[in-house]
Amino acid sequence: MNVHARLSRRGGAALAAVAVSITALLTLGGTATAAIVATVPLGTSAQYAVLGGSDVTNTGASILNGSLGVSPGTSITGFPPGIVVPPGTTHQTDTAAAQAQSALTAGYIDAANRPITATTTADLANLNLQAGVYAGPSHGALSLTGPLVLDGAGDSTSVFIFQTNSSLITASSSTVTLINGAQECNVFWQVGSDATLGTGSVFRGNLLALNAITVTTGVTVHGRALARNAGVTLDTDTFVAPSCAVTAPTTTTSPPATTAAAGTPITAGSGFTPRTVPPTGTGTGLTSVGTPGVPGVVGPPKTDATPLAQGDSPGRILIVVGLFGATGAAGLVANRRRMQARDRA
Repeated sequence: MNVHARLSRRGGAALAAVAVSITALLTLGGTATAAIVATVPLGTSAQYAVLGGSDVTNTGASILNGSLGVSPGTSITGFPPGIVVPPGTTHQTDTAAAQAQSALTAGYIDAANRPITATTTADLANLNLQAGVYAGPSHGALSLTGPLVLDGAGDSTSVFIFQTNSSLITASSSTVTLINGAQECNVFWQVGSDATLGTGSVFRGNLLALNAITVTTGVTVHGRALARNAGVTLDTDTFVAPSCAVTAPTTTTSPPATTAAAGTPITAGSGFTPRTVPPTGTGTGLTSVGTPGVPGVVGPPKTDATPLAQGDSPGRILIVVGLFGATGAAGLVANRRRMQARDRA
């Protein structure tokens, strides 16, 4: 075999290995690369914890932190003992429920038409996924037999969409966990037939089913169960309003500068003595260095002053003034000058 043939065979083997690795990453799970995905608009259906198309049936003390509705069906049973926690309300075949169903239909179609970014295994258990649009092989049925982790990768706007043209079934005690900023309001399950949540499981996200939704005993749903054409069945379940924190940008605004009027007290910070702004032109003068609060002498420059005698200095004169006052100091200075004149004569 010549050299070119060997190189060609080795290059083909390397490409095949890369292709296998990529396929394994996409189909066998692991951590998928995050994709930028827009959220699914739910409109007024986002106000509902449970919304049925034909009916809603409850057994036991289910608690809904969100509204309860049915449309176009007319039957809601089991409330009480089920509880709709205020401000949630119940809407039975009224205008509000009809509008919510229209909004649900639009959201369902939007989610179903998103192009997938990765294919997963049919069972989502033990996967760690970042933002994206996911579907099982051939958009077939999805199941969850264990833990599923959705990783926001530090982005609170991360969106996760799961598509199936068939059913979604979660096993007893299965869990959906969100980490690193992922939010329950940005997780969507588009189910083309029926959805069943297993006993004692913990489910997160917005469940949008074309047909029926069955929530078995003791399930905690951090999100919503919204059925388009069939009913929703509950049994001593708890619906928690999905988290959807919004972080507002922090802005720092400096207070506007103000000018104090004459006579207005100025409140100083720690370590300073409050002072009063004097009227214009009547300042108390300079303050002696090292003696806070003691006024100095200010005024227009003196133009007719007698030159200082040799040996006199401003500092020495200020000391004399401080000791004897202005009048006494003037006498002392005059007497000193007479003595200096006599000595020179």
